Amino acid sequence: MAAQLDPPGATSTAKPTLKTISLLSGLAVPTVSRALSDAPDIGAQTKKLVRRIADEIGYVPNRAGVRLRTGRTNVLSLILSTEHDVMNHTARLISSIAGALQGTPYHLNVTPYFPTDDPMKPIRYVVETGSADAVIFNQIQPDDPRVAYLMERGFPFATHGRSRWADRHAYFDFDNTVFAELAVRRLVAAGRRQIIVVAPPLDQNYAQNILAGVTNAADACGIATPVIMHHITSDSASADVEAAVGRHLAAAPETDGIICASTSATMACVGALEGAGRGLGRDIDIFAKEAIPFLNLFRREIMAIKEDVKQAGEFLARAAIQAIREPGLPPLQGLDVPQDNG
Repeated sequence: MAAQLDPPGATSTAKPTLKTISLLSGLAVPTVSRALSDAPDIGAQTKKLVRRIADEIGYVPNRAGVRLRTGRTNVLSLILSTEHDVMNHTARLISSIAGALQGTPYHLNVTPYFPTDDPMKPIRYVVETGSADAVIFNQIQPDDPRVAYLMERGFPFATHGRSRWADRHAYFDFDNTVFAELAVRRLVAAGRRQIIVVAPPLDQNYAQNILAGVTNAADACGIATPVIMHHITSDSASADVEAAVGRHLAAAPETDGIICASTSATMACVGALEGAGRGLGRDIDIFAKEAIPFLNLFRREIMAIKEDVKQAGEFLARAAIQAIREPGLPPLQGLDVPQDNG
């Protein structure tokens, strides 16, 4: 190290500061500060040295001081509804965003809200209190009021999903239109013609994309338009999905294909068809998407396709940071187009 801060045998209880890192690294305090802020004019090796020393001595930035100096908090807020259950991709999204922030000065706060809450409430709170530099959120509606509000105020954000203003803001999305088209084609190729869809909530943009995809593909394949299950969604409780699909199978025994937009709902559909005495892969096929390779371990007959939520989280973190640092640049936008490898 470049300096010894305490006499031999002494134990320091002082909180490490930028000056501490400066003394240990031999670098000027402004250089240390800019290195920790990931400034583009500081070299990679210098940043690596400064961050290593900061980690070794347990340096924690004074958030109030950072905010006074820069006007920023170095915090990203991920705003999520509590209605998602453990089998969907929420945990992976949080993990991938947090992982992408390693080595940057940014930290992640997860801000939950309840299904009965106004989804605008956490957005307004972050903007009005300045408690984060940017927000990331999902469950995007075509005319999402959160997107409109943030664009109007020029507050940095990125969305997991697209709104009708997607050409004007940062986003990452899974191409659910292509997913639905692949689903119909695979099921028709397996001889299925009476298909139902357990879709996301219909007010969300990705549900509209799925409906467009199944309609287009059904027309192209010459089969009846798949039936949308209207009293449940892919976010519904598993018991509700199983009961509703079971009732449908009893009323429409000719059903021979199911398209499902979540892992937990897919498992509930399997429970319903097996409870009705129908054989998966024999009487009925299911086409579904998942964030982790789980469904084929549960039932190998399920036609499963991967949604890369890890890629989504990493991209959204980069997009939010760019929106903070370089608001004049075109927003980062990414689309994960699924491939049918079945």
